[in-house]
Amino acid sequence: MAAVAAKVDPALVDITTVLGAQNAEAAVVGYDRGADIAVLKLSGATGLATATLATGTTVKTGDPVVAIGNAGGTGGTPSAVGGAVTGAGRSITASDESSGSAEQLTGLIEVNADIEAGDSGGPLLTTSGQVIGVDTAASAGFQYQASGGDGYAIPIATATTLADRIRAGRSSSTVHLGATAYLGIETTDSSRYAATTGPAVLGVVSGSPAASAGLARGDVITSVAGSTVGSATALTGLLDRYHPGDKVKVTWADVAGQAHTATVTLATGPVG
Repeated sequence: MAAVAAKVDPALVDITTVLGAQNAEAAVVGYDRGADIAVLKLSGATGLATATLATGTTVKTGDPVVAIGNAGGTGGTPSAVGGAVTGAGRSITASDESSGSAEQLTGLIEVNADIEAGDSGGPLLTTSGQVIGVDTAASAGFQYQASGGDGYAIPIATATTLADRIRAGRSSSTVHLGATAYLGIETTDSSRYAATTGPAVLGVVSGSPAASAGLARGDVITSVAGSTVGSATALTGLLDRYHPGDKVKVTWADVAGQAHTATVTLATGPVG
């Protein structure tokens, strides 16, 4: 396992992000939230080592694998765990604790390697060191639900197809190009919190567009840009249609049931 990891280690990088940072070194080219794939562009990066992608390899149950990542988000030398493929074409539901949204990830490779928080984005390798998948796992503020198996990975052929589409500038109902529009709230579905249907606000980020508009804990968002919003997941999908700097009209109900409307200028936020 250590020998396999050593082959690929020079081609791996840690990406450190700070919300609100103004001097980022990796710009978001685009992403497909439903597939859990994003493309970043590094600034001033040249001569980097690259890994060998096994895009034409058919993955079979029982194949030995090595999963590499940044377990625990500690940085430094990547962690590596061994295991075997336990299935293909698997599905999981991934949820974001801060936004309250959930996405169904499909077509995944299931392995019994102990992939954990921080490993997402790392490679799933054959014993010869070729990349057959991209690890996807729970991380800080995120969780997934599925039956059986210990870890999941996106097939590398799926990941590269989506990456090529994003690099070519081809947006779609699932592919978002450019940075993420940010309202600045933590939400959950109101069925768990309030009587009004829609995403309920659990918290508001100081200095965010939501804070400037007057949104507060306990409010329930009912529409954005004239479109009714019925859930936290729907809100995330709706905001994906927009970009930082766009102005949208937001309507919400406060804890007393009073309706409010404000036009906000969306900020730049994280992909998540």
